[in-house]
Amino acid sequence: MHKHVEWDDPGADSVMRHYERSPQGYSEPGPGDILSARFQGLVARIRVEAYVDGTSIGQVVALIEPRSGKRLQTRGKLVVGDTVRLADADRAFEPRPSDNAAQDEEPQ
Repeated sequence: MHKHVEWDDPGADSVMRHYERSPQGYSEPGPGDILSARFQGLVARIRVEAYVDGTSIGQVVALIEPRSGKRLQTRGKLVVGDTVRLADADRAFEPRPSDNAAQDEEPQ
């Protein structure tokens, strides 16, 4: 049984929106592929076990704070190891490095 998850809107990082504009290179995910989504401000990585009718079913393998890269084991009711469903519309590209990355670093 899978856990029901309300994924964050991927916004500008939407995989589906990207491939609607440029379908070249799109392929359906398969077993073992790692997909990303947004959940309560985190990046959730899911390892695909099955793909059915535009939805991937798989295990949460990481929850990551995008700004710091810190990995968490849980956020709200979502826990690393949970089996979830991820619709293609909720898939997201990994966040881009901060434009202010140099400002984020500690002075040496």
